[in-house]
Amino acid sequence: MRVAQIYTALTPLILAREILAQNYTNVTTSAVPSSTTVNGTAVANPSAFVTNLQLSVEDLWDFFVGPVDTANTTTTIEATPVPSSSLIPPPFIGSYGFPPGRQVPLVTKNESWSFPKDFYLGVAGASFQIEGAARADGKGPSTWDVNMHRVPGFATDNSTGDITDNNYYMYKQDIARLSAMGINAYSFSIAWTRLFPFGTGPVNELGIAHYNDIIDTCIQYNITPMATLYHWDMPALLQNQYGGWLSEQIIGDFTEYARIAYSRFGDRVKHWFTINEPIVICTSQYPMPAGYWRNFSIPNVEQPFVCGRNILLAHAEAYRLGKSIIPDSSITFKNNGGYKVPLTNSSADAEAVQRAWDFNEGWFADPVYLTGDWPSTVNDHVSSFLPPFTSQQKQLILGSADFFAHDAYTAQFYMAPDAGIESCVANASNPLYPSCANSSYTYGPAQGSWIIGPAADSHSPWLHRATDWFPAFMSYINTTWPSPHIQITEFGFAEPFESSKTLLQDILWDPIRTSYYHDYMEAILISLSEGIKITAALAWSFVDNLEWNSGFSVRFGLQYVNFTDPALERHYKASFFEYTNMYQTYVEK
Repeated sequence: MRVAQIYTALTPLILAREILAQNYTNVTTSAVPSSTTVNGTAVANPSAFVTNLQLSVEDLWDFFVGPVDTANTTTTIEATPVPSSSLIPPPFIGSYGFPPGRQVPLVTKNESWSFPKDFYLGVAGASFQIEGAARADGKGPSTWDVNMHRVPGFATDNSTGDITDNNYYMYKQDIARLSAMGINAYSFSIAWTRLFPFGTGPVNELGIAHYNDIIDTCIQYNITPMATLYHWDMPALLQNQYGGWLSEQIIGDFTEYARIAYSRFGDRVKHWFTINEPIVICTSQYPMPAGYWRNFSIPNVEQPFVCGRNILLAHAEAYRLGKSIIPDSSITFKNNGGYKVPLTNSSADAEAVQRAWDFNEGWFADPVYLTGDWPSTVNDHVSSFLPPFTSQQKQLILGSADFFAHDAYTAQFYMAPDAGIESCVANASNPLYPSCANSSYTYGPAQGSWIIGPAADSHSPWLHRATDWFPAFMSYINTTWPSPHIQITEFGFAEPFESSKTLLQDILWDPIRTSYYHDYMEAILISLSEGIKITAALAWSFVDNLEWNSGFSVRFGLQYVNFTDPALERHYKASFFEYTNMYQTYVEK
């Protein structure tokens, strides 16, 4: 009967779809006395964590996911000094003129620009995208583990998060390599499923020990650790129990997870992001793939906004809790989106731009920074299926951020639909509904019109090198959602065709990405010179990694990783040198 009990409790994906309707609310977890040793201390053995149906973490993996790949290296690698030969920057392009020799200065410095001494020159990464070690040390499965293993074609190249960069074992060397390049801040995410394999219940002390050592290693190398609590890796069991972000139940579970993270790491980590890019979570990850998860009978078109409501409340609760546990901390969430440029000067296009802001950044920024509630356009849409926030909830949400964090990659044109905004709002079947803002990357509708900037890799069609718009972008954020300061918590570029290149020297010479970072850093300097307080730039990403549904087919890394090589050796790209050189050129001495 034990196998039948497991099937009923977990809704294993290999069963018939009717099993998906079973009720899992009675699944609870507890720890058994078995123990292991972490840094000389006896702790509960995560492999012995069980539910009231005697379900171990291994049971979760066996029935949700199945076998996973493992890397050649399965023990933590100690850092070694970065060879000086690896730190030689590429020759400046002016060196290749004729006759031989440098034709222009390496840098034409604008003496009126500068980065403040306390500016964070950082990089970012996310647990699922870089860690690997999927089933190691008591980690539980996430929804991404399940979907990548079970759903055909979920990733473009059928890749998984089993190994990726194997950062779980190589983090010491990764941090040493960042330090060698002059990086002073590292934004990483904590995998909820490493701390709570079941999403709730007993704490996995091996997971705690791992992130403790990442934090301590950062401090050892004079790198400021910045932690994100949730970067999309939802515990699989919580998704099946109550729908993840589709249920209010997640607010309490997320807050408890945050409590453990704050309590265990807050003595050294003072910079926290509760949730990464809620817009993407709610619009791209819900609804979940049909037939692979329990169905909660929430209409697909409503799910993004149900998700958004619960994320806002969970963020606000986690923020208030964090400030009580770590009073000297800075806490916020990471918003995202590109700058929105009206295609024409018409009032219709201006309205379309405003609606685009409302249904993107404003969806989460307005409640936190302005009113405690959604923009009126969003409220008009959700009022038929969601209850309004109570006055107590509005008070909880309003002001639940210490600064504005934005993942700002690019820009895009917006315009009114051909039939007009009013017609679109009245027609729920319109593909642009409910935002009713059309968009384009070209200056005109005709084929061959100029694009807003050079395009990135074709696997990232949303991304163009549109750095000229960045100062206007920062001005808009600063004016619309005032806060003490702004951090650019992700920005980066996917070099076209990079994943198809085979010659190492060709891969490391990434000219479009290099110019992107040069121009982006100049744009930050312009914003600073205009009086906008930007305190951090966190480049995405410090290594090539698993880019979610795009797998390894698109590369954002400042370092190249050969994923077919078991050693997974890292190599600095030219863009990394340009990024740090721009900072060193302009930082106040």
